[in-house]
Amino acid sequence: MKAIWNGAIGFGLVNIPVKIYSATETSKLDLDMLDKSDFSNIKFKRVNEKTGKEVEWANIVKGYLMDDKYVVLEDEDYEAASPEKTKILSIEHFVKEVEVDSVYFETPYFLEPQKNGENAYRLLIKALQQTKMVGIGTFVLRDTEAIGMIRPYNDDVLVLNRLRFDQEIRDYKDLKIPAKKAPKPAELKMAKNLIEQLSEPFDPTFYKNTYSEELLKIIKKKAKGKSVKVKKSEPAKQGKVIDLMAQLKASLQTPKSKNAS
Repeated sequence: MKAIWNGAIGFGLVNIPVKIYSATETSKLDLDMLDKSDFSNIKFKRVNEKTGKEVEWANIVKGYLMDDKYVVLEDEDYEAASPEKTKILSIEHFVKEVEVDSVYFETPYFLEPQKNGENAYRLLIKALQQTKMVGIGTFVLRDTEAIGMIRPYNDDVLVLNRLRFDQEIRDYKDLKIPAKKAPKPAELKMAKNLIEQLSEPFDPTFYKNTYSEELLKIIKKKAKGKSVKVKKSEPAKQGKVIDLMAQLKASLQTPKSKNAS
């Protein structure tokens, strides 16, 4: 793994030198885009809109359009905007993790302690575990300010979850949300029974990306010249009045519900 950020966690008056690593990798197949006529690979180029010529990465700069003119930014400008946040993720608050709604979660990263930061790193893990709290602070990653939530993971490592800012969450008032009408007591009771029957501790290893596996099987069949049969799925029925009670009863009678602990 390659570090994408090098700095420190600010924990009161304690600074813990750390490196940030991406904690995830994609499990989807790496598909190339091809020209339908001859299956040639499609390449994307960085082209100057005036000359039509390709531009090397070394010659590309970033700018902000203001009053019909571009203001070009240098590396020093990013750091000057908030020098402390480019090198330090200062924990500003400690909160209960359950108070952070999952809609704010964006990307997880692993934090690795650097030399002389091991003891403070381990101390923070234990303190967060025993208080059942998480640390919240802001930092700058790849020229963008982000909120970070720091928490222990598997009693081994600190995980930094990048969070979305509140203003990045869209307003859902324009959606056609049903009115807050109380459900029928019998239906609610049966729905709760179904939830209880299907309840068990969360096991993330239970869920696999089977779509990519099935797609790879199809690719291997086509590579051998075999035909692929398509199973048509029934479209979702819309506009039909649903008998919730009947559906709940049927759900409770399914083998999966009966065997659920």
